Amino acid sequence: MTHSSVFGAAGRALKHPIYRTYWVGNTLAAVARWMKRTAVGWLTWELTESTSWLGIVAFADLMPMMLFVILSGAIADRVGLMRIVKLSQILSAMISVLFAALVFTDLITIEAIVVLSVFFGAAEALSQPARMAAIHSMVPREDLSSAIALGAAAFNASRIIGPAIAGALIIWTNTGIVIALCAMMFFSFYLLLRTINIVETASGKNLSLELFVDIWRGIQYVHGHPGIRFLMILMVAVSLFIRPVIELMPGVSGQVFDAGPAGLSLLLGAIGAGALLSSLWLARRGDMVGLTELVTLSILGTGLGLMLSMIFGELWIAVAFFMVVGGFILLGNVGAQSLIQNAVDSNIRARVLSLFIVFAHGLPAIGALIIGWIASQAGLQATIGCGALVMVLVWLWVRPRAGKMATILERTDRA
Repeated sequence: MTHSSVFGAAGRALKHPIYRTYWVGNTLAAVARWMKRTAVGWLTWELTESTSWLGIVAFADLMPMMLFVILSGAIADRVGLMRIVKLSQILSAMISVLFAALVFTDLITIEAIVVLSVFFGAAEALSQPARMAAIHSMVPREDLSSAIALGAAAFNASRIIGPAIAGALIIWTNTGIVIALCAMMFFSFYLLLRTINIVETASGKNLSLELFVDIWRGIQYVHGHPGIRFLMILMVAVSLFIRPVIELMPGVSGQVFDAGPAGLSLLLGAIGAGALLSSLWLARRGDMVGLTELVTLSILGTGLGLMLSMIFGELWIAVAFFMVVGGFILLGNVGAQSLIQNAVDSNIRARVLSLFIVFAHGLPAIGALIIGWIASQAGLQATIGCGALVMVLVWLWVRPRAGKMATILERTDRA
């Protein structure tokens, strides 16, 4: 049995040394992000036992994606991708050090958590478009879909590894230890980035108010491209009705299942396990054809899986269905990103990807804030179940349009 028959297109992508180094470092940083998110979520729950505060902290962490990521995409198109990613890792490490220091000295408050979450989210938002766009310069076009899926596999493996490590350390030590370890891991990624050189696509222009003209051109491009516009609408639906559940998971574990930090690790790990399996399958598949249909299917799968996870009210049943939800979330996210990268013009790639990040990763901040507030009035179980039902209705709208969008998004004859 050959290497390619076992790993498929994923094996080809990992043969490229620059991408392989980047993938290892990005995996390390992704584990650190999930460790920190788990620790901060549990610390918030310990301090407040409030789903509203969980929503506010998630909003503080993710809202910078809405505010800064579009600007950072335009900056990356001008300044250079790797310079932006390096700066982001240094800032993430420094903020994590300050966070850990406040925990160790017992000076941490819910207000401090919110403020530091805003700064950390801003540091993350700075690099997100550059991280995605850089992959295009590390592998040839035929390996792009697999490289993107492998990055997603790493991110979603971190959803298993990160919460598991964080949950164990919280039980045995405290959240300060977890966050301090995260700072070390962010800095390690920075050191690996210093060994990587890629051909930059930056325009070489100076930073100026013309950035806002660049941003507007990116928005016009997305609005005028029917296929990319279609995918962005789907990402908005997932971000408002499905993704906030992840940010509110400490409340789900504590209120719905009365399971504490161990349950939190199990539930987050289940989402990560499903996403990991899905991303590995996509990486091995390595083909654009049929991705639009899979993205459409993911809308139905997330809605039904999340609905069933809430119906029974039993932790182990929910763990099984959250694996399904995690797999379908990943399928939709990576499928959409791959299709966008395939369809978008290269000179506007970072700006379009910045809009994708806003809708897919930043908008859940608003969703978490809204869902958290509604849940404080109606309960998490009923609120999450209603959001899942909305996704099934969205699928009914999406299904008849998928074939036409596929002909636009899956073309392989682009330069």
